[in-house]
Amino acid sequence: MSVFSVEKLPIDGPLLITSEIYQDDRGYLFESWNYKELMESGIQDNFVQDKVSVSKKGVLRGLHYQYPHPQAKFVRVLLGEVYDVVVDLRPWSRTFGKWYGTFLSSSSNNALYIPGEFAHGFLALTDQVIFLYKTSDYFYPDCDSGIRWDDNEIGVEWPINLVGGRITISDKDRKLQSFESFRERILKERG
Repeated sequence: MSVFSVEKLPIDGPLLITSEIYQDDRGYLFESWNYKELMESGIQDNFVQDKVSVSKKGVLRGLHYQYPHPQAKFVRVLLGEVYDVVVDLRPWSRTFGKWYGTFLSSSSNNALYIPGEFAHGFLALTDQVIFLYKTSDYFYPDCDSGIRWDDNEIGVEWPINLVGGRITISDKDRKLQSFESFRERILKERG
């Protein structure tokens, strides 16, 4: 019997995963990752690197991707809550350019599997967020890229009202390209 509940999403590829929690008066225990069980759910990636980010309420990170070394990601909130967003960047996909958002939190004990060739970002909704990323490839600074969080064509509906209407974005993320620029470049490169 699996300790994971796996849900397919409206966008092809990503999966929402919830772990069963074993809790008593001492605290709780849950299985965060199990290659064999999650492989049976369709996750075939070999994760080679873990990263942890810490964010304050209102911090918006993204929408990031890595090309030509795409990284599948398995993300989970260890403390706090975020609104997590993925965008399909696969030109051959029926959901190319579509986005999906969901709330991830330490209290819900849910995680998100994101295949390679998706952009990813999140908005921190609590005073402190500790966020875990498992990635299927290493970080290559020269391949690091992204799409603007507020791109009109993609139209992500960020719940900025939940952070008092104020967000904090890095200078790097303010300078990210539009989806239109990404689409033109990727279609040209792939012929």
